[in-house]
Amino acid sequence: MMKKVYFKTFGCRTNLYDSQVMMSSLKEYEITENEDEADVVVINSCTVTNGADTHVRSYISQLERQGENKKLFLTGCGAHTKGESLLREGRIHGVFGQSEKQKIDNLLKKEQPFYEPGDLNHIDDMVVDEFVGKSRAFIKIQEGCNFRCSYCIIPFVRGDARSMDEARILEQIQRLALNGFGEFILTGTNVGSYGQDTKTSLAKLMKKMSQIRGVRRIRLGSVEPIQITDEFKEILDEPWMEKHMHIALQHTSPKMLKLMNRRNVYRQDRELFEFLADKGYAIGTDFITGFPGESEELWREAMENAKALPLTHLHAFTYSKRDGTPAAHMKPEVNGKLAKERLHEIESLVKSKNYEFRKAHKDELNVLIESYKSGLYHGLDQHFNKIVVKSEEDFLGNWITVSDYEVQKEHNYAII
Repeated sequence: MMKKVYFKTFGCRTNLYDSQVMMSSLKEYEITENEDEADVVVINSCTVTNGADTHVRSYISQLERQGENKKLFLTGCGAHTKGESLLREGRIHGVFGQSEKQKIDNLLKKEQPFYEPGDLNHIDDMVVDEFVGKSRAFIKIQEGCNFRCSYCIIPFVRGDARSMDEARILEQIQRLALNGFGEFILTGTNVGSYGQDTKTSLAKLMKKMSQIRGVRRIRLGSVEPIQITDEFKEILDEPWMEKHMHIALQHTSPKMLKLMNRRNVYRQDRELFEFLADKGYAIGTDFITGFPGESEELWREAMENAKALPLTHLHAFTYSKRDGTPAAHMKPEVNGKLAKERLHEIESLVKSKNYEFRKAHKDELNVLIESYKSGLYHGLDQHFNKIVVKSEEDFLGNWITVSDYEVQKEHNYAII
């Protein structure tokens, strides 16, 4: 009988894609979505903060407490920061970097413990044509980042920005569309840098994607404000563009942006966000609270600036020191309790802005139903807003158009 492998994925959508590459590369093992029946667990780790490392360690401890003697392997960004120490402690059988993931069959067979960090200049050449347990397809279009934000370790574990081969990206989308996928999410370490090293652009790639039969909606991962070029603005009205953009700001105080070594400027960010909002876009952002030097005065300035932005979605987190980054030595530090209070304050602001947006844009919703729980269908519309649907029909995995629905505080609700 084939041994069963369970994949535990932490962190970003790029890791989700990398896990899928590993699943597609497995030939001599059976994939299971049930952790309990696995003989082998592959942990695709995140190391964006010290807290992310802690989550990975906690998960390993949890498996150890169960005492089922599963063989554990570590990959992902944490392979480069914590892999060697976990291997030394005997808690992991093998550690391998992202560039080694297509060799997974051979790696899982190794009898002796090993550490193979791989190559930070590697580019995937795998074509993935299925996504296990997913209704949307994640397409990795680039790897690495040339930015050097003062809090971020990722360029040091993912390498500099480099683009995937366009022909392979399009072949992958073609195959996935044939397999019934209609929504495609472009992902990478720094998605907006796609094409800078290959004399093309993100907008050109998306136009070519849209011409593939079966492609209904294209969504971007996080992009930087300076990556929304005039060329990109020309595709904003296309019907296949998801009417939601996630644009990373990290803060709205000019002084804090400088301390973070960010490239964006609040005044220009506001102009861009207002331009997108005028086109009917929902807009999300990333935000860090409690970064060293964030005084009460700077926080109040940041909140006033955030109130002026047409935000609808937020991925916010309190600052967590990341060893090996310039910010790890910055002073004065912000009390963790205060950082959490500020986090809740900005989350509350954007939550109310999302509710107002949904009331103001009560138009027809194009929804991909992704899950069924407790007698209700759950999906996301073109603005990346949640909708819950009650129906006797089987909508799971289907696209539906919803015109009659109720705007509730947490999400939209419809009975069909």
